[in-house]
Amino acid sequence: MDRVEGTSEPHREWKTIFVTGGAGYIGSHCILTLLEAGYTVVTVDNFTNAVGIVKDGHSCVAPSIQRVEQITGKKVIFHHCDLLDKKKLSEVFAEQKIDCVIHFAAMKAVGESMQVPFLYYKNNIMGTINLLEVMAENNCHEFVFSSSCTVYGDPGDALPITEEHPTGGVTNVYGRTKFFIEEMLKDIYNADKRWNIVLLRYFNPVGAHPSGIIGEDPTKPFANLMPYMAQVAIGTKPSLTIFGTDYETEDGTGVRDYIHIMDLAEGHVAALSKLKREPSLGLKAYNLGTGKGVTVLQLVHTFERVTGTTLTLDLKDRREGDIVAMYADPSLAEKELGWTAKRSIEEMCRDFWKWQTQNPTGYRGDVSHMIPAAKSNLSESATVSLTNGNHSAVNGH
Repeated sequence: MDRVEGTSEPHREWKTIFVTGGAGYIGSHCILTLLEAGYTVVTVDNFTNAVGIVKDGHSCVAPSIQRVEQITGKKVIFHHCDLLDKKKLSEVFAEQKIDCVIHFAAMKAVGESMQVPFLYYKNNIMGTINLLEVMAENNCHEFVFSSSCTVYGDPGDALPITEEHPTGGVTNVYGRTKFFIEEMLKDIYNADKRWNIVLLRYFNPVGAHPSGIIGEDPTKPFANLMPYMAQVAIGTKPSLTIFGTDYETEDGTGVRDYIHIMDLAEGHVAALSKLKREPSLGLKAYNLGTGKGVTVLQLVHTFERVTGTTLTLDLKDRREGDIVAMYADPSLAEKELGWTAKRSIEEMCRDFWKWQTQNPTGYRGDVSHMIPAAKSNLSESATVSLTNGNHSAVNGH
């Protein structure tokens, strides 16, 4: 991809980072690492994929952000804002001198994206266009995009997968929105070299902050493996459905690259450092994964061993479109960002279990006080694919 090589220009001092989708899973953990790294954070969320609570009968607060403040002892500037509301987004953006934007906000469920494609294209792509326009209007051209390994499609035997692997050929609407946004960002950079863009292609984030104070709290039917496992383990779900046990893998189940959420969050701080060091970086993509493939059953059995629980499994036939294996070659991120995934599968399971047992109902508390947009997304049942687990995108991933 086109880019301008790094220069020896002085290291830039940045203070304020604008984070979209900050109330969600990945966003909240990333904000915590940003605060710990000394940044000021301004964040927005519309609570499509994150819990929002009504306060004083009118204003909305994000409990995940409040807990981040509790852990760090630092304040976050939060606004309840939808990226489709460009006027409000402009007003929020204009209140601060923003140095860089990290863009998480997106609708995230693969299955849902196939049922309501218009909604996904409008929210994910139009929201991103609004954001980029507002950035340009405020002379901000530093951008980190929350992308996904889904942009690679089915890698076949090309594993581990590098950033040079062709993108496209994506089999679901959610993944296509990520791919289309990447292509749009390439075009924007080629047209205007003031832009400095890092594409972070996530593999499969799991786990929680080791304190157990923040974690993953899906507001829609569970589509990610670990929250579903934990719900079965604590008895709020009857069994864990696994689609496909006859793949050509060690135990017949699909292989994925699971990465601890804190490793992923630290990857964003590393990306910011790269942008600061190289003002003429241009546009560059990096895989954020461990480089190790783990089968679904291996993760399940590790979770059982670490938590001392036994999960009831419902084994079903594979589904059309599910891929056999996907795991990263993260060597470019290690070489150029100085970043590697350090935490083990056992830590992922232990930290998530601590979050789940300390917060059996997540952030929700009394749902009668949730804002309507979030409350309407709650569901008590779901069918989940545990073999096609590409990263959850998030309006707060």
